[in-house]
Amino acid sequence: MEVVYEDNHIIIVNKAAGEIVQGDKTGDEPLCEKLKQWIKEKYAKPGNVFCGVTHRIDRPVCGLVVFAKTSKGLSRMNELFRNGNVKKTYWAITKNTPPKTEDTLTHYITSVERNNKSYASATEKKGSLKSVLKYRLIAKTERYNLLEINLLTGRKHQIRVQLAAIGCPIKGDLKYGAERSNPDGGISLQSHRIEFIHPVSGKEIDITAPLPADNLWQALGKLAENARND
Repeated sequence: MEVVYEDNHIIIVNKAAGEIVQGDKTGDEPLCEKLKQWIKEKYAKPGNVFCGVTHRIDRPVCGLVVFAKTSKGLSRMNELFRNGNVKKTYWAITKNTPPKTEDTLTHYITSVERNNKSYASATEKKGSLKSVLKYRLIAKTERYNLLEINLLTGRKHQIRVQLAAIGCPIKGDLKYGAERSNPDGGISLQSHRIEFIHPVSGKEIDITAPLPADNLWQALGKLAENARND
């Protein structure tokens, strides 16, 4: 359990690839339940512990997830997310280089529950949702690219399906066109940074996740840092 921020109302965790945020049909223990136990043991709390899920990231994705420790924190964080007042920045590794170094992508995404997959179209279709993100190429090696992504909408598998739609599937993401899986079974997509005004204290919250220990992540992260400092 890697807790990167905690106060009386919220707690932010750096989720590992492969963990689920909330319970699903697999029956695997979700992160929210592990966090309840962590809080219970840390503070020697008797009885039930409150831990509210404010948003989710896909199971194969790593990085920052915000949970609420109180009902007030949950309702107010939900409102922030609903109104688009939480800025979420993702980092993704792709093998293919995007057609532009930076761009705004707009697609209409349709989700199919039967195969747990989303499909992107350039035009609106029945049941589709308009989906918008901005990306920027921030580092590259001979074989791989590191993209920084800001979500302007929050759709199921949005980053994964939109990058695949421009010919840049995320490394390890077999579901959306990657050539091979990653050794850990995850995909090379991280919920990298999260920014918002704390809904109870009014404090500015700006948290960046440490990069995975993987050599490629570390190398691309270093290149991005060097480019930022030039």
